[in-house]
Amino acid sequence: AILSPGCRNSVNSKLSGRVCFDGTFACKQFGRTEVIDNTLNPDFVRKFVLDFFFEEKQNLRFDVYNVDTRSSNLSKHDFLGQMFCTLGEIIGSTGSRLERTLSGIPGKKCGTIIFTAEELSNCRDIATMQFCANKLDKKDFFGKSDPFLVFYRSNEDGTFTICHKTEVIKNNLNPVWQSFTIPVRALCNGDYDSHDFIGEFTTSYRELSRGQSQFNVYEVLNPKKKGKKKKYINSGTPTSLHYMSPYQMNAYAMALKAVGEIVQDYDSDKLFPAYGFGAKLPPDGKISHAFPLNSNTEDPNCVGIEGVLEAYFQSLRTVQLYGPTNFAPVINQVARCAAEVTDGSQYFVLLMITDGVISDMAQTKEAVVNASSLPMSIIIVGVGPAEFDAMEELDGDEVRVSSRGRFAERDIVQFVPFRDYIDRSGNQVLSMARLAKDVLAEIPDQLLSFMKTRGIEPRPPLPATSDSPSMSTTTTATTTPAPKQRNTHA
Repeated sequence: AILSPGCRNSVNSKLSGRVCFDGTFACKQFGRTEVIDNTLNPDFVRKFVLDFFFEEKQNLRFDVYNVDTRSSNLSKHDFLGQMFCTLGEIIGSTGSRLERTLSGIPGKKCGTIIFTAEELSNCRDIATMQFCANKLDKKDFFGKSDPFLVFYRSNEDGTFTICHKTEVIKNNLNPVWQSFTIPVRALCNGDYDSHDFIGEFTTSYRELSRGQSQFNVYEVLNPKKKGKKKKYINSGTPTSLHYMSPYQMNAYAMALKAVGEIVQDYDSDKLFPAYGFGAKLPPDGKISHAFPLNSNTEDPNCVGIEGVLEAYFQSLRTVQLYGPTNFAPVINQVARCAAEVTDGSQYFVLLMITDGVISDMAQTKEAVVNASSLPMSIIIVGVGPAEFDAMEELDGDEVRVSSRGRFAERDIVQFVPFRDYIDRSGNQVLSMARLAKDVLAEIPDQLLSFMKTRGIEPRPPLPATSDSPSMSTTTTATTTPAPKQRNTHA
């Protein structure tokens, strides 16, 4: 992980990061930022690269100082405050951004400290660059200008983080800055491709959460094109993946119906517990990663797939879509149910429908490995245009999923991107049939593999009575991913 620190309401700051291991206070200094002169809100350029271990508690302490001398001895400087946290807290925060209050000076407000974290790529390239400028604006009253360059890199959430700052060249409108060398992963995290601006639109959470409404479709506008072309209308129209058109089902509903209508034939009571993940729940806005779609915490069951769809549509009108998107809580929820019935009388199928933006990969791998010894399978359907590399990693067709040195006992995950099954003519029935056939193809073998490894033989057929026990239970989950920001650029 790479950490980017910044402070608010702190003076002439020099930040010293100290890492504490094993939950003790026997800290050793890990590194220091540069000094930023005469500011209450320093945004530090220097980054800290740390190894992140999900299974370990990695304690961190950050001290902030006001620099008075050139001495490297921190006791020679004014202490401005400190903050304690774990690396996991930063990684697990929304957008991997953590903001905390500084403390350590009794009776005094010390300001806040802000961190962002990002997974490092394996890129080891180094870039050497030199920049110059010509005919800059004159900004100084008694001179010319004192220019310098600041480089920011784009983050995954659309924000920008400072990654380099040149020296200041005094009184010069045609400066030539010194060349500098910077790791490519610090400049762009190994992403060599540039991005072309298509357009933008502005919305709000309230508008996005309206559900079945024409207001869920937005025009993507490019201001430059709009100013140049008289007949310009827009550069496209994005919509929420959860948008409910009055004329056709959205991708989430289609996947639910396609898979659910087949597996429900193998469930005797036709009751399906259905969960959502990634939303703020009424009335207090608490974030949940495993909430019943029918809002009934005591009984999350829905009657038939039509009941699941009805609960899904209703939840879109009551909850506020919010990230991050964590898979592990729902998988663990179903695993707890499966762990209670391991005699072969029931087999659980978890259907997860997602946009592919997974926020807890390490925890999800752990959950899948644990669930692989239980009577359950997991079907993941990816909707939308996202890259589903992370989902492919969970599908153990080629390499069995592993976590902390343990491999999954069985391959229990089947992943498919829905876009691969959409009929070009727009025939939804055909699209759903193709999807269901592919995602359910591995379920029989997965069920048999569990039974065989446990030595469970087929039982004699039960008489067809209304009180026959259920031989198979299907649990359905659907994701409610978060709109990342109000101003969205496509």
